[in-house]
Amino acid sequence: MAPAVAMTMCRAVAMVLAFLAASPGAHAGAGVAACAEAGTWIDPASGSTVTVDRVVAAAAKRSAVLLGEVHDDADHHRWQLFMLAALHAQHPNIVIGLEMLPRRAQPVLDAWVAGALTPEELVEQSEWTELWGFDAEIYLPILHFARQYRVPLVALNVERSLVAKVGEIGWSAVPGAEREGVSDPTPAADGYVDMLARVYAAKQALASGAAAPVEAAEGTDLSAVRADPAFARFVEAQLTWDRAMAQAIAAAHGTAGAPLVVALVGIGHAEHRFGVAHQLADLGVGETGVLLPVPQACEDLDPAVADAVFVTGDGEKAAAKPRLGVVIETAASGVSVREVAPNSVAETAGIEAGDVIAMAAGVDVHTTADLIAIVRRQAPGTWLPIVVRRDGAAVELVAKFPVAFE
Repeated sequence: MAPAVAMTMCRAVAMVLAFLAASPGAHAGAGVAACAEAGTWIDPASGSTVTVDRVVAAAAKRSAVLLGEVHDDADHHRWQLFMLAALHAQHPNIVIGLEMLPRRAQPVLDAWVAGALTPEELVEQSEWTELWGFDAEIYLPILHFARQYRVPLVALNVERSLVAKVGEIGWSAVPGAEREGVSDPTPAADGYVDMLARVYAAKQALASGAAAPVEAAEGTDLSAVRADPAFARFVEAQLTWDRAMAQAIAAAHGTAGAPLVVALVGIGHAEHRFGVAHQLADLGVGETGVLLPVPQACEDLDPAVADAVFVTGDGEKAAAKPRLGVVIETAASGVSVREVAPNSVAETAGIEAGDVIAMAAGVDVHTTADLIAIVRRQAPGTWLPIVVRRDGAAVELVAKFPVAFE
């Protein structure tokens, strides 16, 4: 499950992509003599170590650079900050692209860089918690770097509802006026379809309540997955996501001075150049660098996974937080529950899809942010009283959080 209460389809997919991409040695490659030590840069094509100076110098010559991440890994964000500082030193005219926010958040990012907002105002006005959910604290050093050096921040994403709609009805069925200016994505490479088939199988396992979805999906017949019309729509949804970010990157690079655009994106959007870089090439931005943090690099490191990979070791995850386990949206009279995750705190409490959460911890709930804030304050083992409206009646429930958060 995603780490926020408001788990969307896109972030659930991102989580599964992170599981699959956490160790990009999924295929035999040129071969690293032994597992590289943490803190080492590896050139996947040769399997040899490279210096950070060489990596930065090469990346600074690109039109765009994708810095991959697992969203809740604090080490990945420290690495991204280091790379941003190094690239800025080599190429002062840079722009930082953020997968985390949709385009409508751009005025808030501009105000932040200009010094007009406090961190609290940035989080609140951008709707960071509701739209992204991963802890803003582990991103703030990067955002402070942008403000300190007046480096523009660009919101790369589109509304989650667009991607979700493509997943439901397909790209061609979405009216042009509702596509937020996203142009037709170029078709996915065969390797991307293969990877997404594994993601889809894992996502299905996750939806069925599997504790280890990637492992549970290993025996799935992927040919059957590829033949599923729902999977075809799933691929189109991911291409929509990739295309939207690629268009925003291309637009930023096309501004005065042709700045180097350094985009912070999930590893699944970056590795093998299957996702965003593939769409950028179709848009005429072919010089895209891909740099990834990986927990280890051994003999099976894929030579095509990236320009270079940085070995982080096991990584430091962000602190675990309480999760209710629902997909929610603000409604006219409270917070509407769209989905309830299997085996979640919400399901155990008896919360159902279609419920409207009106009160939690004795406090009226008006927006998703209200509910998220209340849930985030819960300590391990807490019993949280909740009132929902169901079929016109008020129903009192108790959400019992585990004694330890995973």
